[in-house]
Amino acid sequence: MKRLEDRVAIVTGGGSGIGKATVERFVSEGAKVVIADLDIATATRVADEYGQVAIETNVADEASVNSMVEQVMARFGRIDIAFNNAGISPPDDDSILETSVDAWQRVQDVNLKSVYLCCKAVLPHMLKAGKGSIINTASFVATLGAATSQISYTASKGGVLAMTRELGVQFARSGVRVNAISPGPVSTPLLVELFAKDPERAARRLVHIPMGRFGQAHEIAAAVAFLASDDASFMTASNFLVDGGITGAYVTPL
Repeated sequence: MKRLEDRVAIVTGGGSGIGKATVERFVSEGAKVVIADLDIATATRVADEYGQVAIETNVADEASVNSMVEQVMARFGRIDIAFNNAGISPPDDDSILETSVDAWQRVQDVNLKSVYLCCKAVLPHMLKAGKGSIINTASFVATLGAATSQISYTASKGGVLAMTRELGVQFARSGVRVNAISPGPVSTPLLVELFAKDPERAARRLVHIPMGRFGQAHEIAAAVAFLASDDASFMTASNFLVDGGITGAYVTPL
């Protein structure tokens, strides 16, 4: 399918994991993709692999985000899709009893403030064009509580979900759609690194997933591509859960 033929897309955090898988999917559907990532070496490798563009971007810094968007506009003259995906989940973000204020703020800056900055930067261009699709990465933890808390991560994703809903409603009649994607646990390099060291942590989570496995990055990318495309033309202000059934489960299969 070429649902995104000739559209210009920005993917933050596109150097790895869900971001990289989405770059691959967008390209396969005909989009021109800008990979905005703090790790410019990794982003450049991905950009070169798929014949796209990488721009070094600190998504938590307003000047850096604005510069990236200006570069995209200067090069392509339009922004059709913005996938605000960059985020962190550091080990020092834990129970509220253990998480320092500094750790809290670092996660809020990268996971929530960045989405605010990226939306704020691209929206004027989309509104002027009268069309556009913004997809923000929230999480199933914005819907469920967990006893294995990562307090700032959870709060940041709740903020992403609420902000997405607000923007989706505000701009619903402007031609710009704003939706959130809420993945369940996904087998990204970070998750594999965490759970390969501690199989008990993996088992603690897998038992709650009806499908009995972690998601794959390409499965999330497929959902993002749908939200970016005209196939989702009547969707805005939504929370698109791609979670293996975890948010719908009370008791899971044996």
